[in-house]
Amino acid sequence: MFAHLPVGALRAFESAARLQSFKRAAAELHVTPTAISHQMKALEQRLGLPLFERRARGVSLTAGGDMLFRCVHGAWLDIAQALQRLQPALSASALNVSTTHSFAALWLVPRLGRFHDAWPQYQVSLSSTPHVVDLGQDATVDVAIRYGTRAYPGLTTVCALPERFGVYGAPAQVAALRPARRPPLISVHWRDSRLYEDGWRHWCTRAGLDWLRTRGPDRVYEEENYALQAAVAGQGLVLASSIMASELVANGLLAPYRPELDVPGAAYTALCAPGRERHPPVRAFLQWLEREMLPAVGSTDGHAVG
Repeated sequence: MFAHLPVGALRAFESAARLQSFKRAAAELHVTPTAISHQMKALEQRLGLPLFERRARGVSLTAGGDMLFRCVHGAWLDIAQALQRLQPALSASALNVSTTHSFAALWLVPRLGRFHDAWPQYQVSLSSTPHVVDLGQDATVDVAIRYGTRAYPGLTTVCALPERFGVYGAPAQVAALRPARRPPLISVHWRDSRLYEDGWRHWCTRAGLDWLRTRGPDRVYEEENYALQAAVAGQGLVLASSIMASELVANGLLAPYRPELDVPGAAYTALCAPGRERHPPVRAFLQWLEREMLPAVGSTDGHAVG
């Protein structure tokens, strides 16, 4: 049944499709780019359709190539996992998750104990970085949790956690606040600094307050984590994601100011390479993550998350 499958050509195809380059595929497989090119031409002739669009700086998949890549990549992953299960000493029980530092510290880590209680055989390893990880090329990352509003073509989207932005402060400070007197305002200068600057202005407009009429926020931090900790310490009011503030609010360290007011945010989305969701540790983590996210998705006040 499988005697006539072009295994060598399919292996070369998977590498070239994943790396979007015949040259990089050749380096990965320790052959010449010419050999990869010949194999791809032969495979295309066998199938009777083009698999790649050749360009000056690499290649991209056609619709047929994309369909074949998903099947071949998933099959190689299944084979690799079967080999791992046959080697107990090398059995993969670790789960590598990439996300931002603030999401890990403020939302994910406080909840991870529940995952470990449910799945004690799996160990989660967190990698916190502000840079986007290429899941098609970096096989060391099982799951990436990314922030934004865009789509993620070519990746498996498992679940998403939407947010709203509200204003928070230390409970005593919120209780004593008088709108006529502007309190210190805290913001974040993140990769998309406009998100916070526009959010503050939008919130103040909705609240009918002129706090930003003469100057902007008084304190600006590079990370949401730092800004929220400054608010916990009573340094002012912070405009923050309902997701990021949720655990601090639940523990009584922060309180929402004017909780009936919020402004739109984006979402945190869990992603993996096609086929990786079938790997047992990944499947368990994603199922758990989806359950954790559900209460937030169903929240109606925009501030009680998780």
